[in-house]
Amino acid sequence: MRNFNSGRSRVLILASLIGLSFLCSAGQLRAQLTEDEKNTIEVVKKAQNSVVFITNIQLVRDFFSWTEEAVPRGSGSGFVWDERGHIITNYHVIEDGDLFNVTLPNQEERQAKLIGKEPNKDIAVLKIQGSPQGLFPIKVGTSSNLQVGQKVIAIGNPFGFDHTVTTGIVSALGRSMPGAGGVTIRDMIQTDAAINPGNSGGPLLNSAGELIGMNTMIVSPSRSSSGIGFAIPVDTIKKIVPQIIKYGRVIRPGLGLSLLSDRYGQRLGIQGVVIYEVPVNSEAYRKGLRGLTRNRLGRLVIQDIIKEIDGKKIRSYDDLYNLLDDYKIGDRVTLTVERDGKSRKVELTLVRVD
Repeated sequence: MRNFNSGRSRVLILASLIGLSFLCSAGQLRAQLTEDEKNTIEVVKKAQNSVVFITNIQLVRDFFSWTEEAVPRGSGSGFVWDERGHIITNYHVIEDGDLFNVTLPNQEERQAKLIGKEPNKDIAVLKIQGSPQGLFPIKVGTSSNLQVGQKVIAIGNPFGFDHTVTTGIVSALGRSMPGAGGVTIRDMIQTDAAINPGNSGGPLLNSAGELIGMNTMIVSPSRSSSGIGFAIPVDTIKKIVPQIIKYGRVIRPGLGLSLLSDRYGQRLGIQGVVIYEVPVNSEAYRKGLRGLTRNRLGRLVIQDIIKEIDGKKIRSYDDLYNLLDDYKIGDRVTLTVERDGKSRKVELTLVRVD
């Protein structure tokens, strides 16, 4: 009886050990990560030290005491561009702000100076005050070879929660959306990765951990993350940011004349851009282009309307602005202009627009 109980005990112990071993093995199987999960974790570990939280502060003067009070106006995300401390974010994140605080990944808070902005592309550049040591610039990629369906990772600070990560795919390319500056931003990246309020200005990364875009907006009926996200392509950022850092603004090519706002032309049903004023002694003036004038009754009369540039139709200032992105200062273009129902072609050299 004693031996039987002893043997029975050994059997129970052995069975328990086998069961425990089975449970451990099952747990290990459940804990194993897929290759896609491993990739996401690796990308986040590398990129999270490049993502910052930005607070936009507006100085408001008290009506009675005339003292200024710092009032938080909004917040968003941004990312470290270079080792000199430049931070890239959306223009709408810093819009109307007077002071800017940047919270680094180690939770250190620094003041930042606004270097420049390009509202029409919804891009702004800040520079952290103090020593730039310990900053981790983001790895910059390209958006020229993106494909619909490829994986993307968005990192940001939605609702003030630092380093929140969402994943998705590139849903579409070449999208156009209205920008903060009133001009359409073209060639945007559409993604199904959740972009919440506060994600604006944060990086959109590929599976190699490279910056491919800047999270900018979401289109959602419920005004939540359950919608379609859009990001400014990194190739646009690479073209704009160096100019802002160097000049404090974007240097663009222009026609060397003033144009009438679209809202006036649209009221008159005009397809094209109305020339408002042509500087005397300019190339455009010498080539016969003329802006608004007045008739004998003192009423304004439209003269030249730009209809095409190098054969590409121009229906609005938005079209003209975005088309000139493909040119450089000094390039020659051929305008098709219309006056009194008659069209003609005029060749002009693009000049610098400050």
